[in-house]
Amino acid sequence: MTTAHSVAEDLLRELAPRVLGALVRRYGVFDACEDAVQEALLAAALQWPEAGVPENPRGWLVTVASRRLVDQIRGDSARRRREDALALATPQAALLDRAADAVPEGDRDDSLALLFLCCHPALSPAGRVALTLRAVGGLTTAQIAAAFLVPEATMAQRVSRAKQTVKASGISLAVPEGADLTERSAEVRHVLYLVFNEGYTATGGADLTVPELSTEAIRLTRMLHRLTPDDAETAGLLALMLLTEARRPARTTPTGEPVPLAEQDRGRWDRRLVAEGVDLVSRTLPRGRVGPYQLQAAIAAVHDEAEDAGATDWPQILALYDLLERFGSNPVVALNRAVAVAMVHGPAAGLDLVTALEADKRMARHHRLHATRAHLLELLGEHGAAAASYREAARRTTSAPERRHLTARAHRLETPA
Repeated sequence: MTTAHSVAEDLLRELAPRVLGALVRRYGVFDACEDAVQEALLAAALQWPEAGVPENPRGWLVTVASRRLVDQIRGDSARRRREDALALATPQAALLDRAADAVPEGDRDDSLALLFLCCHPALSPAGRVALTLRAVGGLTTAQIAAAFLVPEATMAQRVSRAKQTVKASGISLAVPEGADLTERSAEVRHVLYLVFNEGYTATGGADLTVPELSTEAIRLTRMLHRLTPDDAETAGLLALMLLTEARRPARTTPTGEPVPLAEQDRGRWDRRLVAEGVDLVSRTLPRGRVGPYQLQAAIAAVHDEAEDAGATDWPQILALYDLLERFGSNPVVALNRAVAVAMVHGPAAGLDLVTALEADKRMARHHRLHATRAHLLELLGEHGAAAASYREAARRTTSAPERRHLTARAHRLETPA
């Protein structure tokens, strides 16, 4: 891919939620606005690499999307009714043909308000997360499905139903207040958590990571934290992201292959982010009621503060996972806890827990279960079985770098010393 294409892609990923937020604020028709923004993004992806990025890229996208929206409305069989509704929603509709540079580059960023729109109580819990990941996180339906461990067709239906609900309910673009803010912040946190995770370890594709997604998740979480500075779980989520992001420089080889945590060069970790994350955890945990994001941040802090892998305080990590499991059944947490059990009580004990997880349909076919089993079998010295599990994990993953890494692990065990 050329540099011009890469620059355009990065910029479009950053601008997409801001442009959608601007259109929804103006016109209030979420489903039509999203369609129009997607068309504008496609036009930009085709034109900008060759013609160059406009001086005001956000204004260009807003103008093109607005014109697409008007064309869409005028072409509808119910043109008059929908145009009247649009005119009521935005008296400025007649000004849609202004030049792109009429939209100031410094216009408000509605990304956070858009997050709250997508997490409105009128939507189902699954629909809130799915729609937000699609509209604000920029994830594809396939990526969202992978995050939820469900078929892509199921996730596509969720997104479609959520968009229909937004349209029928007439939900407005605004940041909630009071008790509504507290309730809806929980869904927003969950969405940001998933967006960050997709950016840190992509579910598929040629690259292990999508840094733009993680950066955007951190940016939006900082915004949420500023809005609700006394919310311990939001602080915990931000700390978790920072402590995890700090390892990014060391988590891949120069060719993009993943490097396991225990094998990373900790001298390459971003100590500024580690310090900020540890400070957030230290100030948050003593406040009172502890939540799952604070516990995950505490686990990350224990890892990040260890001078090397051998110095990791695994008993403390296991105790934190024991607390984390009290917040409900989560197969990913259970799988991570199995590793902690193995480090404290031996790989056989951890392997027993991994075997038990095979009964959980959410994890039975997931490549991480097979990769964890392979790692524990390797620690037990059962190299043949470990190699087979590594190859099974490689077969199941949709990430090309992870597939190469897992295959290499299997090959190493199969090759005589």
